[in-house]
Amino acid sequence: MRRAKQIAHIHRFRDALDTNSEETSHGAERRTGDPVEASCVALNRMNNAEMDDSNTDRTVTVALPQDRANPVLVEVTRGDMVESVHRGRVVVVDTQAKTALQWGDIDAPVYPRSAIKALQALPLIESGAADAFGLSNAELAIACGSHSGERRHIDTVRQWLTRIGLSEETLACGAHWPRHHQATLHEMLLANETPGDINNNCSGKHAGMLSTAHHLDEPLTGYTQPTHPVQQRILGTLEAMCGINLSQAPRGTDGCSVPTWAIPLSNLAYAFAHLGAPDGLPPARAEAARRLRSAVTAEPFMVAGTDRYCSTLMSVAGEAIFVKTGAEGVFCAALPEYGLGVALKCDDGAARGSQYMLTAVLQRIGALNDEIAAHLDTIVTVPIENCNGAPVGLVRPSPTITF
Repeated sequence: MRRAKQIAHIHRFRDALDTNSEETSHGAERRTGDPVEASCVALNRMNNAEMDDSNTDRTVTVALPQDRANPVLVEVTRGDMVESVHRGRVVVVDTQAKTALQWGDIDAPVYPRSAIKALQALPLIESGAADAFGLSNAELAIACGSHSGERRHIDTVRQWLTRIGLSEETLACGAHWPRHHQATLHEMLLANETPGDINNNCSGKHAGMLSTAHHLDEPLTGYTQPTHPVQQRILGTLEAMCGINLSQAPRGTDGCSVPTWAIPLSNLAYAFAHLGAPDGLPPARAEAARRLRSAVTAEPFMVAGTDRYCSTLMSVAGEAIFVKTGAEGVFCAALPEYGLGVALKCDDGAARGSQYMLTAVLQRIGALNDEIAAHLDTIVTVPIENCNGAPVGLVRPSPTITF
């Protein structure tokens, strides 16, 4: 019965989207309508002279919008007053580039950071590297993940690299202590261990990049540089999936040293709509998208870790929802049954704000049943208490984003 109600809700949401198609096609002209045509970008990107780093004409001119503030989407109360707020921008897009829901400026580019690791992992499969090295679901999932550095995460990456003949010294993501799992941090301190690159939350993504280069006999050194074939291949994939030319887009360096290109939220949501419902993609890319989503469904722990939002949500939702967070308040999601993609950014970069925003949007769409909502509540809810443990306030979605 619950499944029947969910299917009925999906149909109602789709009907409403079709009815309002003229009003909800915001920004569609900037996206490539034909994913097959868009995929040609990936084939040409490797020889695109515009991306040569010797080009000194690259000028970053993009800044946060100054003409108007994005709406308040999350409120933090204390007593009877709203004490703090999180502003943000959110967009929900379907595979035909129709905008179903939006709040704030969805066309200003953002650095998606780790929210697009699944898109960055597509070449790992498309290149044949995943099959050549017999990658498991756990390994594919951690290639899409920002792991907590727990023992199973580290063992998975280390065994992966060892099996394909690489050492962890080949990783170039940099080292940091576990940031999301205190028990692992304490274990390392008690054992007098120091973190290495393998402890970096992006080490799974980097193992995937190295695997692709190794399989294609490309240099392993310098694989994080924008002009390396690995990064050029990923750039072509991003352009094809997002339906946008990024040759003149602002480019930064992510925390793990790989390039990050600024992409409008509307284009990111479009890419995630196709990641979740890839039938319109070229066959090889569609199969890669399905395989990554299947791996994440089988091993959600690898995407984040114990008591983390992404792992908790996907462990309960299964194939119905794919989500991935990124630094500085970015979140992306794919809803396969709805054929929708979601992209958002909390303006102040707070994870607290972005998690509440995504949860509210998923509830607004109808993608969260009671079981999923209950599990998320234990992760998202941030109690506002005094030093005696008494509740004095709460964090909540603003009326703007709720029904």
